[in-house]
Amino acid sequence: MILQGHRLRLRPWREADADAFAAMNADPEVMRHFAAPLTRAQSDAFLAALMAHEARYGFCFWAVERPAEPAPIGLCGLMRVSFEARFTPAVEIGWRLARAHWRRGYAEEAARLALGAGFGPLGLGEIVAFTVPANEPSWRLMQKLGMRADGRFEHPRLPRNHPLRAHLLYRLARADWLAQQAGNGPSCHRNRDELGP
Repeated sequence: MILQGHRLRLRPWREADADAFAAMNADPEVMRHFAAPLTRAQSDAFLAALMAHEARYGFCFWAVERPAEPAPIGLCGLMRVSFEARFTPAVEIGWRLARAHWRRGYAEEAARLALGAGFGPLGLGEIVAFTVPANEPSWRLMQKLGMRADGRFEHPRLPRNHPLRAHLLYRLARADWLAQQAGNGPSCHRNRDELGP
């Protein structure tokens, strides 16, 4: 699946993307709301997992590219949640951009493309998103996308005393997304605070 937007394209990953992907994942600023930056081996394993997920399900956190850029500038897309929680089984939307491409509205454009694929050809009934409370740019974008807050949960992949264990949960039902497309949903205007890793 390839999703074409006004300025961006979401596409499957290629092995040639590994260097740019690893550089983004190793940036401490990009990864500050995650447990830690990824080593090259961890990044390569993550890339392989994304490619395997798409081969199995037809979607993943796709590569985000700009026509003028020689390599992907980030990731955005859909993944099946791989842990058990009160809201699983579920499909999540996620995004991550290289720092040089923050605050340009790319995360919103990419996320809207991913939601359109999820609720359109993929036929999903609901899409969730989650992040830590400190990641205000991401949860503000979730709100801008029309997602509804559904409290907090403790991320089971992190130790009980980990500072990033508490997560905010957002949800978007297909019916609400369709209402947005009909002109009854939240504004699509961008602001400078919408983007983050």
